[in-house]
Amino acid sequence: MRSKANQSHEVKLLLVCLLAASFILIFIVRSTLTSPQEHQTPEETRSGGCSGACNKLPRSLAQALIHYSTSVITPQQTLKEVAVSSRVLDKKSPCNFLVFGLGHDSLMWSSLNYGGRTVFLEEDETWIKQIKRRFPMLESYHVTYDSKVNQADNLIEVGKGPECTAIGDPRYSMCQLALKGLPAEIYETRWDLIMVDAPTGYYDEAPGRMTAIFTAGMMARNRDQGGETDVFVHDVNREVEDKFSMAFLCEGYMKKQQGRLRHFVIPSYRDASDSESNRPFCP
Repeated sequence: MRSKANQSHEVKLLLVCLLAASFILIFIVRSTLTSPQEHQTPEETRSGGCSGACNKLPRSLAQALIHYSTSVITPQQTLKEVAVSSRVLDKKSPCNFLVFGLGHDSLMWSSLNYGGRTVFLEEDETWIKQIKRRFPMLESYHVTYDSKVNQADNLIEVGKGPECTAIGDPRYSMCQLALKGLPAEIYETRWDLIMVDAPTGYYDEAPGRMTAIFTAGMMARNRDQGGETDVFVHDVNREVEDKFSMAFLCEGYMKKQQGRLRHFVIPSYRDASDSESNRPFCP
């Protein structure tokens, strides 16, 4: 069995490689699709150059590469778990990426989605302030959860009711599981990827991820103009994440499980080509 130190080293190496690959791709796209002349200001054109700024590495990406190259702290997801989400990001970025949780991997996700919008929802206001001081470019919002892990059995039964299986905007839902206090733009954005890796859920009085999982699934089903949303849930080795992801993201929509991470692809129920009345909550 490999030691935790070796696993940590592998995760750190993957992060650096992923970020480096992203930087290389950005440079290739820039050099292929855009001529140096298009980057030049009138003054630079007259002087015959662009003062070395044409292909300058964006500050946010440079900061991410330096951070993960020098940090002794690595994300809690394993190398193989991170790879599942990063492959989807590689295909879809730049895109809209919503993450429940703000942690040591947040700078990585934001950087891998360079040019897109990555938003983090966090339960701990103090932690948000700490992260903002270090990485002010990250977009994050405070979320208040009124659920507890010890309520999970009751909430999963509540989720079977018609008020919870009715497709619609979560902020107007009558379902107890729907998160209603998020900023309006969170509900109005067409999210391409949603990652549920928070809130805290490892003890009875913790808020648990019941409402986050349900709301992620409802946002995907309520996606405007059709399409699909990739939804990831971490820590499915725990009972709440296991049962709620299968119940509200649906086993029929699950594409892959790698370690403690599950990947679901949920179609929009507002697609005009598919009547909502003929589509069950779970396939």
